[in-house]
Amino acid sequence: MSFKFQGFDFLDLDSFFSEDELLVRKTARDFVEDNVIPIIEECFRTERFPRELVPQMGELGFFGANLEGYGCAGMSNVEYGLVTQELERGDSGLRSFVSVQSALVMYPIYTFGSDEQKNQWLPALATGEKLGCFGLTEPGFGSNPGGMTTVARKSGDGYVINGEKMWITSGNIADVAIIWAKVEDEGNKVRGFLVETDRPGFRADAIHGKWSLRASVTSGLSLQDVHVPAANLLPGSGGLKSPLMCLNQARYGISWGAIGAAMACFDTALQYTKARKQFRNEPIASHQLIQNKLTWMASEISKAQLLSLHVGKLKDAGKVGHQHISLAKRNNVWMALECARTSRDMLGANGITEDYPIMRHMMNLESVKTYEGTHDIHALVIGQHLTGIGAY
Repeated sequence: MSFKFQGFDFLDLDSFFSEDELLVRKTARDFVEDNVIPIIEECFRTERFPRELVPQMGELGFFGANLEGYGCAGMSNVEYGLVTQELERGDSGLRSFVSVQSALVMYPIYTFGSDEQKNQWLPALATGEKLGCFGLTEPGFGSNPGGMTTVARKSGDGYVINGEKMWITSGNIADVAIIWAKVEDEGNKVRGFLVETDRPGFRADAIHGKWSLRASVTSGLSLQDVHVPAANLLPGSGGLKSPLMCLNQARYGISWGAIGAAMACFDTALQYTKARKQFRNEPIASHQLIQNKLTWMASEISKAQLLSLHVGKLKDAGKVGHQHISLAKRNNVWMALECARTSRDMLGANGITEDYPIMRHMMNLESVKTYEGTHDIHALVIGQHLTGIGAY
């Protein structure tokens, strides 16, 4: 059995969305239905990123969608959230790619870059003509980015960078990497650098054998005496606050994306249990245990929708705090993973097959729960805000 997505809006949230917001969602939903759903299982099975979709996503304004100028769509944060929701309903790997291109590559150039850097890179990144990656995490330092060992030292008219980065989305297909390094000549202050990936000494190695995000490119980066001119330093960057600001942008999109994955799992389980008959030749949806699970999922998805919508409105109003985004990312990804596990259980053995998207979403969400701040680290972020005491 195959089911076409029916949508989910238990609380009639559509009545709160503007016509523009509904149009953006429809555009993204149609793109996913027409272009992603037909190929994504094959991509996941064969560990292939569907790069052929990049030009169309650029044309639709998905890259840097909530940025102004430079060919970007200038969407509101709520509109951007609806885009990521629909993309992750297709696959977390595809949404991850868009998140990195937008929040972790275009945003730091937009926020910390010079006019020359913005004019050079943002228009090409907005169309997908150029692709980028974000190098912060290292083999030995994930949740503690301050422990990074990548260093940059001044040399002549520029900098020489040495270090390793790990778990880098799009590393193998990127034209430019945003590399975060400690600058020795500035007291080991963390700064961002634009590093073109064809520079001597730069290497990207694909990470294979993943059981999660298989339709996404993940890489390890190596920089050995990579020389970049001084003009490649992001002049507005300074300290760990800079990369963390970028991660906040990505985490916001993740909070919406997780809802999309949860909606896909719920909708599949709902339609399946209404069609699947057992015992008295009645649909298993007629049984109390099934209805209880459907009700739990509907409740949690509805609460997550309200949470992300409110955080999005706070963001558009310039009132959002990092703790709000941590709450949304932590809650919604946990919710989505539980929905995937519950839905898989409801489909029985059929739930593990690629005939249905549930197992793929479940495996993807295991990564989403960990990256951009683990579930537990976000608990500590919120705990620090509540108590005023850092527990790291």
